[in-house]
Amino acid sequence: MTDSPVPNRSWPPNSLSAQDLAALRAIPLFAKLTDRALTLLAGVAQVRAVARGATLFVQDEPADRFFVLLEGWVKLFRLTREGAEAVVHVIGPAESFAEAAMFADGKFPVCAEAVTDARVMTLTADGFARCLREDDRIAFGMLGSLSLRLRHLVTQIEQLQVQPAPQRVAAFLLRFCPAGEGAASFALPFDKALIARRLGMQPETFSRALAKLRPVGVDSQGGTVMVADLAALRRFVEAEGD
Repeated sequence: MTDSPVPNRSWPPNSLSAQDLAALRAIPLFAKLTDRALTLLAGVAQVRAVARGATLFVQDEPADRFFVLLEGWVKLFRLTREGAEAVVHVIGPAESFAEAAMFADGKFPVCAEAVTDARVMTLTADGFARCLREDDRIAFGMLGSLSLRLRHLVTQIEQLQVQPAPQRVAAFLLRFCPAGEGAASFALPFDKALIARRLGMQPETFSRALAKLRPVGVDSQGGTVMVADLAALRRFVEAEGD
């Protein structure tokens, strides 16, 4: 199955902006690459817009490519024998995914679906191999980056196990808030049930955790969240983590 283009977008169909390249630098997989190596990879990458609900790949399909999410959100899930969805993860902006399956020359263990309009960079196995032949330091750089990412994933698992639910929700909300102090208001990127799955909790637990943030100035109406004091919310997250 292929992803559908998003209509009426001004993005170039196959180009990385200076902002995109800066975002790639923040991704563990690319953090240690030289400018030349990053330019080589960007040169063989395909960048495209996809519509909400579009499928990027399906479970058990040959894993001949991996992805970097530049904008939007993507849901990774497995289909049970009964046809139900088991959400494994929700990918956010500036995250890579499916590289482990491609490097293992195997099959995608999950399905991937855009849950918002999104912009995705795709690197094929063939394109990646061509870059390796041009600059073998890419392999060493990415091995180091994968090691850092593994440590990051271990930290995430630990946080899911030990962090209180209100802290996890508060930290997630802060991703959509501007730097600095003052107030902020924003729309949640996708429905609360899916946010709850991403944070490793039941929808009712998410609702209770959101209610517990009211004393620190967080309120929600439908899919809109209002934060009265960003500094207070950050202090809450840091205090809960002590």
